[in-house]
Amino acid sequence: MQPSVRHRLSVAVDPEMREDDGLSPFNRLVVSGILLLILVGVLETEVHVIHRFGGVLEVTKAALFVFFLVEYGLRLWVAPLNPRIRNVWHYAFSPSALLDLAVLVTLASPFLGLEATVFRLLQLLRILRLARLGRYSRGMNLLYDALRSRATELWLSMVMALSLMLAASTLLYIVEGEVQPEAFGSIPRALWWAVETLTTVGYGDVVPVTPLGRFLAALTALCGIGFIALPTGLLAGAFSDAMRQSREERRHRHD
Repeated sequence: MQPSVRHRLSVAVDPEMREDDGLSPFNRLVVSGILLLILVGVLETEVHVIHRFGGVLEVTKAALFVFFLVEYGLRLWVAPLNPRIRNVWHYAFSPSALLDLAVLVTLASPFLGLEATVFRLLQLLRILRLARLGRYSRGMNLLYDALRSRATELWLSMVMALSLMLAASTLLYIVEGEVQPEAFGSIPRALWWAVETLTTVGYGDVVPVTPLGRFLAALTALCGIGFIALPTGLLAGAFSDAMRQSREERRHRHD
């Protein structure tokens, strides 16, 4: 029996109803629309872009509004075909549908201004949701398995980094506090320096000036390189192990 138009639309619109791997062409178009919407939201924050391309951005937003309005209506129409959804109201009041509705409101209302960009940026969550439901989840599952397998080591490295950060800020408070009270006059003030030093950012806005302070800063920076590299190595090794295990499982299933 030939599937109905509603059922075919459900397969195209709802990733949970799709049996094939990957996203449907329609949902790929949705992802492209979301990325374009976010790009427009980012460009809208630049005054020079607004002055030069304001008309183009407005037309683009209007076209995206029509596209996402039609897409939202289609999802409401086909939602009850999903066994997990009781009725259209069950879907309409789900967090994901409410977020999409909020984005439509921000596109339709010119009175919300650039603050509406925050809602549009939340559409990135929808891309992650589509990726998860669209059976692109193998890589995400591998990343989750990698994090879970090294959870203890990662927590330990985080505790060690926080301890080093607190110790460094305390020492610099003692050494530099009287010399630079604005920057090191308290441990919370010195924490900013400790964060940018341990993460090897080094903005240079806060630097020690005493010989002992500079020695401690150099020691902290060297330790920071190791502590920042430690979680990276742990995650890389865990992800490699998870990929190897996944390949072995697929090989056994094929055999």
